Amino acid sequence: MPLKYELIKTCKQSGARLGKIHTPHGTIDTPIFMPVGTLATVKTMSPEELKQMEAQIILSNTYHLFLRPGHEIVKEAGGLHTFMNWDRPILTDSGGFQVFSLSEMRKITEEGVEFRSHLNGDKLFISPEKSIEIQNALGADIIMAFDECPPYPADYEYVKKSLERTTRWAERCIQAHQKKDEQALFGIVQGGMYEDLRKQSAEQLTSFDFLGYAIGGLSVGEPKHLMYEALEFTVPHLPTQKPRYLMGVGSPDALLEGTIRGMDMFDCVLPTRIARNGTTMTSEGRLVIRNAKFEKDFGPLDPNCSCYTCTHYSRAYIRHLLKANEIFGIRLTTYHNLHFLIELMKNVRQAIAEDRLLDFKEEFFVQYGLHNNDKGF
Repeated sequence: MPLKYELIKTCKQSGARLGKIHTPHGTIDTPIFMPVGTLATVKTMSPEELKQMEAQIILSNTYHLFLRPGHEIVKEAGGLHTFMNWDRPILTDSGGFQVFSLSEMRKITEEGVEFRSHLNGDKLFISPEKSIEIQNALGADIIMAFDECPPYPADYEYVKKSLERTTRWAERCIQAHQKKDEQALFGIVQGGMYEDLRKQSAEQLTSFDFLGYAIGGLSVGEPKHLMYEALEFTVPHLPTQKPRYLMGVGSPDALLEGTIRGMDMFDCVLPTRIARNGTTMTSEGRLVIRNAKFEKDFGPLDPNCSCYTCTHYSRAYIRHLLKANEIFGIRLTTYHNLHFLIELMKNVRQAIAEDRLLDFKEEFFVQYGLHNNDKGF
C-alpha cells in the first residue's frame, strides 16, 4: 500500500481527529497545512527553509507542470522529489481546478476538457487519463482524480450533471493509474452547496474505495458559513479510516473550523500570496507591514513568534525592503506566514491530544480578532 492512515485520537471536546499518514517519503502528522509549490517550488523558499520551519508535505500543480517544463522532463530528471530536491511527501492536484479557473476558452466534453494555455494561447486537452499520466510521471506520493470544479453560485441541475461526470472521470482515473503500488490516488467529492448532491457524490466515490478523499468545490467564493455547512453534511459520508482533504483552504479560521468538522489536510496559496503584498499573519491578527506606522518600529514582526524572520529582523527593516522592492523582504514575510500556519497546526494537534480544541479555538479567535467576521481574514 502506498499510503496508510492511522487514526490516533478523536478530540472529546470537538470531534476533531489526530492522525498520521504514512507515505513512501515519510509520515505526515494530521491535521496538517501543506504549503503550495505550484511550479515545483514554494515561491521564494528553499527546501532547506521549508524543513527548517517543519513543513512535512508540499503540494505541486499538475496543470502548471504540464505546461512547463513538461511532465516528461520531470520524469527524466527522476520525478518531482529529485527534480526539486525534496525528500519528504508531495501531493499533486489533478489540474482540474486550474483548467476551469484560468482558461476562459474551454470546452468540456465527456472525454475531457479542451482549453487554451494561459501562457501562450496554445490549444491543449486534458482528460482523466492524461491527468493521471502526468501525475504518474511527476511521481508524487499522493495524486488526485481529475474532476470538474463548478463555480459558485451554480444551479442545481448543472452541479448534478457536473458531479456525475466527475464520478465517471474518477472511475477512468482508477483504470488509468499505472503506479498503484507507489502513488495513492484520492477521489474528489463535489456537489456544490447542495446537501443531497454532496451525499450522492460521496457515496458514489467511496464505492470505488480510494485511499483518501478530498472535498472540492469549496473556498471558491462562497461565504464561510456555507462552506462549513457543506462540510457538516458531507464529512459523515466519508470513511473514518481514510484521510480527508479540504482543498484550497488556508486562512487560520478556516483551518480551525475545518479541523473541528473532521478534516485532516489543507492547502492554499494564501500565506505566500499575501506575503508578496506585505500582509502577514501574527498572533494578534493581520498586519500590513507596508503601512507607514511601521517605518520606525524596530520590534519583531510578531513578538510571540520564534521563526527566523521574527528572531532576526525588525518591522522597520522588512517594511523598507518591501517598499524598495527587494526580494529579501518577500522572502522574510513568506517565511513568517508559512511558519505561522505550520505552528498553528502543531498547536491544533496538541489541543486535540489534550481534548481542548474548542477552548483553543476560542482563545485563538479572541486574540486574532476573528469573531463575527465571515470573511475570516
